[in-house]
Parts: sequence; structure tokens; C-alpha cells
Amino acid sequence: MSMNAAPPQSPAMNGERKLAAIMFTDIVGFSRQMGVDETRTLRLLDSHNHVIHTAVAEHHGTVIKTVGDAFLVDFPSVVHAVQCAQRIQVQLRTRNAEHEKAEQIHIRIGIHLGDIIQRDGDVFGDGVNIASRLQDLAEPDTICLSDVVYRDVVKKVDLGTVVSLGKPKLKNIAERFTVYALLPESPTGIRQTIQIQSLKLFRRVRPVHRVIAGVVLALIAGGLLTTQTPFFSSIRNPQSPIRNQESLPLPDKPSIVVLPFDNMSKDPEQEYFSNGITEVLTADLSRIASLFVIARNTAFTYKGKATDVQEIGRELGVRYALEGSVQKTSEQVRIVAQLIDATTGGHLWSERYDRPLTDIFALQDEIVQKIVTTLKLQLTLQEQGWVVHKTTDNLAAYDAFLRGYDYCYVRCTQEGNAKARQWYEKAIALDPRYAEAYATLGATYLYDWIFQWSQDPQTLQRALELAQKAIVIDDAVPRAHLILGQVYLSLKQYDQAIASAQRAIALNPNFADAYVLGLAEIFNFVGRSAEVVGLVEKAMRLNPRAPYLYFFQLGRAYRLLGRSEEALAALKETLARNPNFVAAHFQLAGIYSELGREEEAQAAAAEVLRINPSFSLEVWRQRIHFKDPTIVERWFAAARKAGLK
Repeated sequence: MSMNAAPPQSPAMNGERKLAAIMFTDIVGFSRQMGVDETRTLRLLDSHNHVIHTAVAEHHGTVIKTVGDAFLVDFPSVVHAVQCAQRIQVQLRTRNAEHEKAEQIHIRIGIHLGDIIQRDGDVFGDGVNIASRLQDLAEPDTICLSDVVYRDVVKKVDLGTVVSLGKPKLKNIAERFTVYALLPESPTGIRQTIQIQSLKLFRRVRPVHRVIAGVVLALIAGGLLTTQTPFFSSIRNPQSPIRNQESLPLPDKPSIVVLPFDNMSKDPEQEYFSNGITEVLTADLSRIASLFVIARNTAFTYKGKATDVQEIGRELGVRYALEGSVQKTSEQVRIVAQLIDATTGGHLWSERYDRPLTDIFALQDEIVQKIVTTLKLQLTLQEQGWVVHKTTDNLAAYDAFLRGYDYCYVRCTQEGNAKARQWYEKAIALDPRYAEAYATLGATYLYDWIFQWSQDPQTLQRALELAQKAIVIDDAVPRAHLILGQVYLSLKQYDQAIASAQRAIALNPNFADAYVLGLAEIFNFVGRSAEVVGLVEKAMRLNPRAPYLYFFQLGRAYRLLGRSEEALAALKETLARNPNFVAAHFQLAGIYSELGREEEAQAAAAEVLRINPSFSLEVWRQRIHFKDPTIVERWFAAARKAGLK
């Protein structure tokens, strides 16, 4: 934007060169608003100018120049400039919260430290040009800083959540440098979602590799960490406190976590889609034996949190992190992704993909391939087929499946299970050959049976039929084999259960749940508890934020091995994660009873009845599948001694 004559506020003399902290601001959509309603827009401009002038005066700035809606301001220090910009954005957001959309004011701000020259009533110099280009990069309500500004203020100013935009090519600026964006916060300090209308900050840092021989392996190029940021990569303010958590060592092979992709769509109901993209990418990568992949359960504990990628790497013991965002409309999808070296925080690559929604399957493959190529992974021919293999090419069926998956595995409740079933049935109606939809539909019946959400005696048989049908359609779906193994266990068909769980692991060596909820659980029931501890430990390494069921299987194994104190510790960890898990209280009641700790046994039994007043040992018997029936009788005797019937 060209600038008019400098107003008299500027103290700079004609021809003076000086180093200045430059702030450039611009109202989003000002020209368009003038064309729609000039009177209202000029009134909004007056409000905007009042906010700017007030903040500039408070932070010792000087308005060098204005033109229409744009301000060029210099400050005695970058600290004053950044604090002023933050103040302006907060003031405008406070105002916007009190007005309807048509009355709101949104601005972009760029800040740079550089030389400026004033001559003949005009302003020149790279300091001005760069600040202007940084403003161009910024999304509405954000502030873009050059690296020289960021380095100067990062230890002096509370920047909140910061995102790195890499080193974009700025128009007519020869030098490339890292640009940082400050995410918006509400007047109460809570970070807000930015809806992206355009993304100017990312350039393609590498061409997308094409795979010869028709094998396209997918992998997503991580982008944007912060949960509610516009396609940026979050790098957390170095001055912010981090969790004090023990670091895990790196595995002896390449390791990665796929962090939850942010939903940047205008509709929050599209969250299922961004969750689904994260799940699919995790699942595809998990099938590569030469890659260590953190389980989705653990990855999703970071959802909605701004955390340093290096800290995540230390907490999870992984070398790489993939992060990004998804923006979906009825016909288009935008995915921004970045692959980050979590040991250094450096970006290996970043990409923005704008594609028709119908290309989503190929796009997922493209992302996986880019990761495979970047990490120089060697895939077997079988793995190459598995990674690109999709169980449907029907977009509507896939969308219905993702919705069902979100209800079934993200919101696992009785109501969620019922809604998931409806979506899975819709997916199958749209694609009768959708193997994974059959498998997960079977899971809803299995959960009905396990959690006693249904009294229909055919529930378990229905789960069996659906899991078997999934495998008949496609034998290479890991989750189908896990679900089938769980059903076989419930039917006390132990050999088939073990074979199914082992097949799930063979298809997906990073499938943490298959180790615990499949093989470990089966081994506990068939007298192989000594092997369970190792299986659970392996799963916990893949899934460091282990769900309560992992600790429960460990506690059950320790009890069967006669290691009561270790069993108690594991069961208490279970209840720390899920205080209302009846089975853990049942185990505690039995162990305390066996140890002669009557008061504690009775207290645990009371918890069982508090949570499930209709608890019955005979009903419970149907959920315990021991090959050795004497174990059931021994456990029930201990439970009766504690007061259960």
C-alpha cells in the first residue's frame, strides 16, 4: 500500500535515517466495506482510529503516516511495539464481542526492526517495506513479527502462543528470515479460533514426490501445532512453563507422533473430520514395521493444548512430530501439515494442500509418501500395499464412517455407541463392500454386550457375524481382527481369539490396543499371565498416556501371578484414570479379601454397589472368560467374603 504525506506528529527531520521498531496495521476488507456501506465504514474507521491512537500514545509510539485505514507507527523499542500491537488486538476483540458481525473491526499487524528514511514528506526503507509485507502475511486478528523482533522480545514480553511461519518469500524483499505469528486471545486471555479465509504464509518448500510403479504411500506433511491456530506450526513461548514429566528414550528406529489436526472449518461440527484425518494418518503409518508410531490415544491428550513440540518429543520419546490443520467445505478440503524434528524443533518440511474433497484419499496417501520419503523408510512390498490400501473409495461412505468413529472411539458412551451404529450402517448402505465399517459396526454390538448396554441375547452373535464379514471382504484390516479376537474370547474360543489378535498385530505392529485389549487380555484368561506384563509394557511405550484398561490388564495379570501388592498399585492407577470402573473395584475387593484386609475389601465392594446397585455375581460370571473355571470360583469366594452377592 502506498503512503501519503507524513502527518506533523512525526519528529523525524527531512532526510533523517534512523533505526526504528515499525508497526504496520491494516483493516481487513476495508475497501470492500466502503463499497457496501460508506457511512457505516467511516464510522467504524473512527472507532478503529481511536483505538490505535490511544494504544500508540500509551506505549510511547509515534504515528509516522496514515492512509485511509492503514497506520505506520514507530516506537523507541520493539517491546513497546509488540505490547502496543497486543493491546490493540485485545481492545478490538473486546469491542467486537459486543457488536454483531457487520459492526466488527478486524485488523492485521506486522512489526519489524529496521532502517527508515523520511524525505520530502514520505517514508522509505526496508524497515517500512518489511513491516508492510509482514502485515500482508498476517491473518485477521493476528500479529506477525520478523525474527529480529521475536528474538528481542521473547524473554521480555508474554507473547502467549506463538507460531512459526517458516521463511516465506516476501515480495520485493531479497532476504529470507523466519516469521512468527502471535495468536489472538480473548479479553480474558483465552486463545480464540481464527477462521482462515486465505493462507498466504505457507509456500511449498518441496514438490510433492510422485511414486513410480503406482505405489503411493501416504503421509502428511505436518503443519500448525497450536490447537486453534490458522494452519500454523505452534512453537510455544519459550518462557512459558512446561510440564515436569519424565522423558522417554528414543526407540532404535525412526519414531513419530501424529498430533491432532486442528479443525479450521467454520462449523465446529466438522471436528469429526479433522479427528478422522489424524486417525487415518496414524493408522497408515502404524503399519510400517520400520517406524515407531505413538498411539492415537496418547496423541489426542495434546488436543486443544499449546505445547512445545520439543517437549512433546521428550515426553513421548519420539524423534519426529507431524502436526497440521484441516479446513473442509462441501466440495473442497485444505490440509496444512508440517513434519518437525522434535529433538531440535526444526521443520523438515511444510505443505499446504488445496484439493477437491473427492481427492481426500489420494491426498492422505500423498502425505504418507512424503513422510516415508523424508525419513528414508524402507518398506516391504506388502507394507507398500497396506499403506496405500483403502477399504472404500466412496466419499460419502467414508464421511459417514468418520462420524461413526468419532462417536464410537472418541465419545465412547452408550448414547455415542448407538449413534456410531447409525453412521456405520449408513456407511455400509453407501458402500456394501466397506470392510472397516462392518468391523466397527460389529464393535458397537460387542460394546453393548461388554458394558451390558443391551439385553438382547443375539448381541454377541451379531458382533461375530459382522467382524467375520469384514474379514471375508478384506483380510487386511487390523481392527477387524482385533474385534473378532475379542468376540472369540467372549465365546471362549481361545485358539481363534489368540490367532485373531496375533493377526491384528502382524498387520499393524504399532497397534497398541491389539497388544493389550487383544493378546494380553486373552493371555490373562488362558493362563499365560506371565507374558502379559511384557505385552502391556510394549503397548504403554507405544501409548505413554495409557488408558485405564492398560493398567487394569496389568493389575489382573499381577493378581493371577500372586503379586498382590503390584496388582493393587496397578488397579489404583486404573481408578485414578476412571474412578467408576466397576471391574477395578471388584478386583480390589477380591484382593483385599484374600489379604485379610476386611475393611478395605468391604469399602471396595461398597464402591461396586454404588456404581452398579444391581450388581450380581452370576451376571458378572458371563463377563469372565477363564479357561480354568477354578479361578472364577476362587475369585467369587473372595468377592462374597467382601460382601458382594
